[in-house]
Amino acid sequence: MITLEYVYVLAGLMFAAFAVLSARDRSNPKRLGNATFWGLLGVSFLFGSYLSDLANGILVLALVAIGGFKILGHGKPATTTPAERRESATRRGNWLFLPALVIPAVALLGALFLKTATIGGVALLDPKQATLISLAFGVMLSLSIAMLWLRPPLLAPLHEGRRLMDTVGWAAVLPQMLASLGAVFALAGVGQAVGTIATEWLPLDTQFAAVAAYCIGMALFTAVMGNAFAAFPVMTAAIGLPLIVHQFGGDPVIMAAVGMLSGFCGTLTTPMAANFNIVPAALLELPDDAVIKVQIPTAIPLLLANTALMYFTVYRF
Repeated sequence: MITLEYVYVLAGLMFAAFAVLSARDRSNPKRLGNATFWGLLGVSFLFGSYLSDLANGILVLALVAIGGFKILGHGKPATTTPAERRESATRRGNWLFLPALVIPAVALLGALFLKTATIGGVALLDPKQATLISLAFGVMLSLSIAMLWLRPPLLAPLHEGRRLMDTVGWAAVLPQMLASLGAVFALAGVGQAVGTIATEWLPLDTQFAAVAAYCIGMALFTAVMGNAFAAFPVMTAAIGLPLIVHQFGGDPVIMAAVGMLSGFCGTLTTPMAANFNIVPAALLELPDDAVIKVQIPTAIPLLLANTALMYFTVYRF
């Protein structure tokens, strides 16, 4: 059976390759910092399951130190010139989108049809992780199609991937760390504490009040933590499950789906979501708050729409 561990190995090998290429890139004055950062990240994916909690914690602190002390730099991997990319785009037109579209298509098909697939009575994929594993299949298939069709140099995907990672820098791993922080908060009982405070200070004795508190809470907690995946276990343990699902009989699937959408409204409003709101502004040489200012007028009505959507659906299906 193919499990998520295979995906971790694939990601670990990719980051390990970035580390090796960074170490050999003499155009980057901070190449050893880059090599160490991507190497440690590769170790976490390849061997994290076998390391102790203390070792994994030290590894994370090392990553934070490298990013915090600005030890990362920008390399100049071998790539095509702007003129070459423009000529390729003109010659191939919209067909260039084909490899990118393969990824979500394979992920969707895998989630729908491979979850229950078996070979000799043994499940092909871990049913709980079928979507993520299918996503990895989609990436590999898309990469194979692009390599056979465009025929770039063999190491071009790794060079381009490293170029992108060097541009984004430490913010590339921020979602993973914030999601882990959410899991830590959940294990520490933060969700129960928030639930206790909410039920004592807010009138949550109606279906609408519970939905409004959950959706708005998801947005606010996401704005504080910078990641809806970190806010989700806390707010779901505090309000979603005990009130919407258990007390009022709401549908947990609808609650979770619309709740995440509500959390993403908070993502649009916070500099804590650095990989979404700060990094793009830096790449485009815009003021740090330029992206957030434009997104807030969308985030507020979208949050209201999500609240209404949950209220009119979660108790009726």
